[in-house]
Amino acid sequence: MSSINPKTYDPTPARQVAFLGLGVMGFPMAGHLARAGHQVTVYNRTPAKAQAWVAEFGGRAAATPREAAAGADLVYACVGNDADLRSVVLGADGAFAGMKPGAVLADHTTASAEVARELHAAARAQGLHFVDAPVSGGQAGAQNGMLTIMCGGDAAAFEAARPVALAYARAFTRIGDSGAGQLAKMVNQVCCIGVIQGLAEAVAFGQQAGLDMNLVLEVIGKGAAQSWQMDNRGKTMVADQFDFGFAVDWMRKDLGLVLDEARRNGARMPVTALVDQFYGDVQEMGGGRWDTSSLIRRLR
Repeated sequence: MSSINPKTYDPTPARQVAFLGLGVMGFPMAGHLARAGHQVTVYNRTPAKAQAWVAEFGGRAAATPREAAAGADLVYACVGNDADLRSVVLGADGAFAGMKPGAVLADHTTASAEVARELHAAARAQGLHFVDAPVSGGQAGAQNGMLTIMCGGDAAAFEAARPVALAYARAFTRIGDSGAGQLAKMVNQVCCIGVIQGLAEAVAFGQQAGLDMNLVLEVIGKGAAQSWQMDNRGKTMVADQFDFGFAVDWMRKDLGLVLDEARRNGARMPVTALVDQFYGDVQEMGGGRWDTSSLIRRLR
């Protein structure tokens, strides 16, 4: 069975592209690039994962990011954090060392605005381009090719990266200058966790009151309380099912970025700081890999 779901791709001239990082997001994202007709070279820290990707989608696996990026018009990356990003972009074996003049690297890692600006400056110094382009939509969005991508960087580099990235995205939008994409992703995560905590409390309250919560969610989901989280996570909260989705460990990493940025810019984040602590409780319960909707476990 394919790791990606069928999608109709907009006609785009075939390009030579590289994709760095084949985790639960990167593997299907790179797969959509290949299915859309692009010539794809992949790199992954664990070579077996890259070989598995080639077995499914064709293309080529490279031993280093530099080798993967050599000759590519566009390089896309999706790794874990700031340190991982620097490791695949910078240094003698990094992507920048192999990219041809004028090539664009669009980074889908959820990372700090600080590292985005750092890599944007490093790219410019080498005659390259860097776009920070974190994604929203989770593993399902990656498999369906329906991610929402928020970008920061120069307009020309953004426009170069956009047509090809639409193979795995439904929206690819420039928010502003370098770092703006990462800041927008932080806003996204703050919005998500506020809704998740409210939904967790509502479901726990309704169950404690003896209500049929599946029925209640069906009814209120047609009104002002409706949200993506309610539609996609409400019933699994009721059923106490969390072995899927966006992991608590990942969300805590993201919220750490938010709170660090808030300390720099002076934003007040009382609810975000509190929910971050709640996710710490879930981690202590052994739920680091549970979906973020597992906040309700604290309330039972």
